[in-house]
Amino acid sequence: MSDAPVAPESPQNLLAQMERMLAALNADLDQLDADLQPPAQPPAQPPAPRSHEGTSITPEADRA
Repeated sequence: MSDAPVAPESPQNLLAQMERMLAALNADLDQLDADLQPPAQPPAQPPAPRSHEGTSITPEADRA
């Protein structure tokens, strides 16, 4: 190893490095989130409408 002193990085360089690291971390987390999501399910079909809803189908109702 060299005993030469290492010049400290400028704050702008450190900030740029941190931004790159955070961008990479966010990309990794987005991919992990996508991998852990359950598979997409098709939307549920709405129930079929009931044509006789609210009416009586007894013969007595026909006589009234």
